Amino acid sequence: MEKVIDESVQGSPLMISANGKNNRKLYIESYGCQMNFSDSEIVASILANEGFNTTSDLEDADLVLVNTCSIREKAETTVRRRLEKFNAVKKNRPHMKVGVLGCMAERLKSQLLEEEKIVDMVVGPDAYKDLPNLVREVDEGRNAVNVILSKEETYGDIAPVRLNSNGVTAFVSITRGCDNMCTFCVVPFTRGRERSRDPQSVVQEVNELWEQGYREVTLLGQNVDSYLWYGGGLKKDFDKASDMQKATAVDFAGLLAMVAEAQPGMRIRFSTSNPQDMTLDVVRTMAKYRNICNYIHLPVQSGSDRILKAMNRLHTREEYMQLIDDIRRIIPDCGISQDMIAGFPGETEEDHRETLSLMEYVKYDFGFMFAYSERPGTLAARKLEDDIPEEVKKRRLQEIIALQQKHSLYRTSQHLGKTEEVLIEGPSKKSDQHWMGRTSSNTVVVFPKEDYKVGQFVMVRIDDCTSATLLGEAVGLAENME
Repeated sequence: MEKVIDESVQGSPLMISANGKNNRKLYIESYGCQMNFSDSEIVASILANEGFNTTSDLEDADLVLVNTCSIREKAETTVRRRLEKFNAVKKNRPHMKVGVLGCMAERLKSQLLEEEKIVDMVVGPDAYKDLPNLVREVDEGRNAVNVILSKEETYGDIAPVRLNSNGVTAFVSITRGCDNMCTFCVVPFTRGRERSRDPQSVVQEVNELWEQGYREVTLLGQNVDSYLWYGGGLKKDFDKASDMQKATAVDFAGLLAMVAEAQPGMRIRFSTSNPQDMTLDVVRTMAKYRNICNYIHLPVQSGSDRILKAMNRLHTREEYMQLIDDIRRIIPDCGISQDMIAGFPGETEEDHRETLSLMEYVKYDFGFMFAYSERPGTLAARKLEDDIPEEVKKRRLQEIIALQQKHSLYRTSQHLGKTEEVLIEGPSKKSDQHWMGRTSSNTVVVFPKEDYKVGQFVMVRIDDCTSATLLGEAVGLAENME
């Protein structure tokens, strides 16, 4: 399960500056994971070349697209409510067309067009280059659908436009799809088999972002640690590669080093990692380069070996704990966050207590915690009975959340009295007199603006904290990372 974007920005319409030659309006909303937000930037780039400027005004739009998530039932319910809203607006704008993109489009396919009749266009995550043809189809009064999954498409040749950007941080996709068949997850079915992007195209995009003034990138993939470029296609076919391809292959540790060396002044983050695929080479590479942030999002999902096996997570509790120990040994101040599922089928109170005890062992900085939601088509939905009552799921989830809040406060309190490097991302949400930025370990910091500017690296003395935020005073600009 990939890390989910904070609820405060889920579903926000995304905007770019207008091209004076374009005369049509695109309104696009994104839900779910970081990959969806990144994909929306690719979609906007493709449609900008087809005469569309983006707009934040739904009632001004000629084309409305919603980039969807299927990871939980709640996400799909939210999208359906938005589609109802779009169709209500469409009654007063008959020429307006509505389309669904992404994972929900891939999962439900033509059902949205033929049975529910709530959209004009359905486009899967590997079919965005076909959008010009699909738009022409709907312009001519026909419904349009393309949900064909690809074994090659990475969109590495598309220069994304940066939507609603702060001008400082950006996403760079490095892989698509996933080969890990976790029983609870729809991603392998909605995004296809895993393939990696040419490392030179990744470095080129990072270089271009630096020239545009960006100072931090997050390398994105459903599972970045299994990145493997060998000049071929799917990762699963690597054994068939030529000796030359194998000799020149680039793994994730190698890609990290390439990006870090290409732009020593740029902060580098990545997400999401899978414990079974993360190697100590990656951790050592993080330790070697100052500009690679000391933060790892390391989903575990459960602390019980029995449940991990039922989830088809190819790591044990002990192996996960050993990885945590190795990370702390190599990078003592590394921030670590989690994904956790409460109430997976068959989970007992003892299984739940093992999850809580694992959390006590790690003491994560923060986490993304959910009650189990059965997703149609997954192995868990086909083979396992969703037998945990909702009230039990909710109670266990609340216990996980409460423990995480305790650990988050413990972790933020460890910063008190320290002076830390912070990249200013923009104004604080709560005060226009304060800046907001993040430490290398991904902890949010708020401090008075004074004469500092967005995009600067500033040294901040930490004086106070909550469970989610550090509060302090800037004491000067940071030294150049180079």
